[in-house]
Amino acid sequence: MDETRWLNSDEDRAWRGYRRLSLLLGRQLARDLAADSQLSEADYDVLSNLGETPGGRIRLTDLAAHMRWSPSRLSHQVARMRQRGLVTRETSPDDGRGSVIVLSDEGRRTIEAAAPRHVESVRRHFIDLLTPAQVQALAALSDTVVEHLVKAESE
Repeated sequence: MDETRWLNSDEDRAWRGYRRLSLLLGRQLARDLAADSQLSEADYDVLSNLGETPGGRIRLTDLAAHMRWSPSRLSHQVARMRQRGLVTRETSPDDGRGSVIVLSDEGRRTIEAAAPRHVESVRRHFIDLLTPAQVQALAALSDTVVEHLVKAESE
């Protein structure tokens, strides 16, 4: 059996710092989003992704894959959002079996009102705390890790 490659003190500090940052930042952004817009993170994720699609519509399975969610999880989220009038769900015109999720007018108004406040929260609690060099370094390391994980996911 190979010997364990334990983290050195700098690596351990970086790893634990990332974990704590992720937890605390995620909670703060979720609190701000709920207070400012009455949206959950899941609501915001679905609405913002739908808002970036042509015509605000996409097959449920394609949106689930894009968001890295299971179709079941997205289906349950969409059901809750339909009750609030944020999205609609239609039968796919391509095959009559799949579902297409459509951003409603209310959903579009909601995401357009929420986005500026959410970006301000991201700036206040994250981006504006960093120097431009730190932002560039974070972007580069994020790209490296995401590229690795996407590749590993497809293997």
